Amino acid sequence: MALDELKSAIPDYAKDLRLNLGSVIGNSPLPAQQLWGTVLACAIASRSPKVLAELEPEAKANLSAEAYTAAKSAAAIMAMNNVFYRTRHLLSDPEYGNLRAGLRMNVIGNPGVEKTDFELWCLAVSAINGCGQCLDSHEQVLRKAGVERETIQEAVKVASVLQAVGVTIDAEERLSA
Repeated sequence: MALDELKSAIPDYAKDLRLNLGSVIGNSPLPAQQLWGTVLACAIASRSPKVLAELEPEAKANLSAEAYTAAKSAAAIMAMNNVFYRTRHLLSDPEYGNLRAGLRMNVIGNPGVEKTDFELWCLAVSAINGCGQCLDSHEQVLRKAGVERETIQEAVKVASVLQAVGVTIDAEERLSA
């Protein structure tokens, strides 16, 4: 199992990550599509080749073709949006907020899966990429759609653990090279 491979690559000094990885994926209360879409989108967003290589096949096996594509789309569109909207937020000149973005984001309106699933994946990627404006926007959409805070937090837990696992494993590979 790829999850076991990934867990075995985590060094002993980060054993909490190993435990958390098993928990957020193996014991997740999220429905399978929400979980594996979150896993795939966050594995991509983590920028860790090892995390993506180990988790992508299992995500693909647990997602429909449409959900698999939508999770990749969430990672792609948020890679752009998180930079753009985080920059707007961080600039001290509020006039940038009045300018037209002029960026295509059609997939957000028509992701090919349930809107709440796609929004959850976008929120999780935004957590990894650190965009407060996108986090707020996607959280508000999810809450208005009736998604519980606990569900949102589960997706953020997946994001935080996958990011930490990727950083740790990639650092160990570089340090041992």
